[in-house]
Amino acid sequence: MDRLPISPLGLQIAIFMLTTLCVGALLFATLSPVVTRNARAKARIGRLEGLTPRAGQQAGNSPESRRKKLVEDTLKELDAKQMAKAGKTGKQTLTSRLRQAGMAWSRSTYFIVTFIIGTVVYVFALMVLQAGILPAAGFAVAAGLLLPHLLVVHKRNGRFKKFSAEFPNALDVVVRGVKSGMPLVDCLKAIASDAQEPVKGEFTTIIQDQTLGVPLDEALQRLADRVPISEANFFAIVISIQSRTGGNLSEALGNLSKVLRDRKNLRGKIKAMSAEAKASAGIIGSMPVVVALLLYFVSPDYIGLLFSESLGHIVLAASGVWMFIGIMVMRKMINFDF
Repeated sequence: MDRLPISPLGLQIAIFMLTTLCVGALLFATLSPVVTRNARAKARIGRLEGLTPRAGQQAGNSPESRRKKLVEDTLKELDAKQMAKAGKTGKQTLTSRLRQAGMAWSRSTYFIVTFIIGTVVYVFALMVLQAGILPAAGFAVAAGLLLPHLLVVHKRNGRFKKFSAEFPNALDVVVRGVKSGMPLVDCLKAIASDAQEPVKGEFTTIIQDQTLGVPLDEALQRLADRVPISEANFFAIVISIQSRTGGNLSEALGNLSKVLRDRKNLRGKIKAMSAEAKASAGIIGSMPVVVALLLYFVSPDYIGLLFSESLGHIVLAASGVWMFIGIMVMRKMINFDF
């Protein structure tokens, strides 16, 4: 089959325009939801800040208003500490991610596993796939960097889900213990001895910090650092506010437990309602690959032009980029923040 008569200049212009469109669409699909969400959050914070002075003027200098002012100051202080800590630490280190995943690996173990995976993939690509030295090295580097990282991410997310599922039960234990007159530390000890993992291990660490003389609010803040999810952060904030301003701890933790269970129910409803959209996205995203494989088995000469001709290589690259953009757009459409 004769190649299409395309001049080198026209081909370069087409490649440049296609690359520009792909990069622009990818940036728009990735950054647009973030910018919109940040704008909504700033607008809501502005409305709340605008309402705060009027509420203080209406309340006057009553004990309730003073307590609200103390709570607001405490929240601002905690927020400032978290922002300062986030600015200092930045991205999480490999050691902290391994700790959050519940894996007993050290940094050296992680790098050894990375090297072993890369070596195995290199030998497999070189011997079985009959790839060249450079393609085999590319496969090895990609597999060595990606597979251990995905394993840590999978274990970390799974551990956080288990913690979120068990944490409301632990809060109920604290609520019942405080209502019956038990000290808060004894309630935490009961959770550390009877709860399910990973809640049991994290509360055992809190008790150990308490034994070493760490204040309770600081020990709970360390829990929020070790398990960076909203449930642990809420718990640390409630205890910190109660220790400074007083109030009914059992009622506050009971409300927190109810909120966490409602969040869990809402998460389940969203998962059920978006299941059809996710299935449709999976079918749409897999159809081009399935159709290409079927054509390869039915008529290999027909689709083989994509792999043997230079123009076919360009079509494959452009199709892959556009498929990736479409998948990212669908992912943004079916993932809901709540």
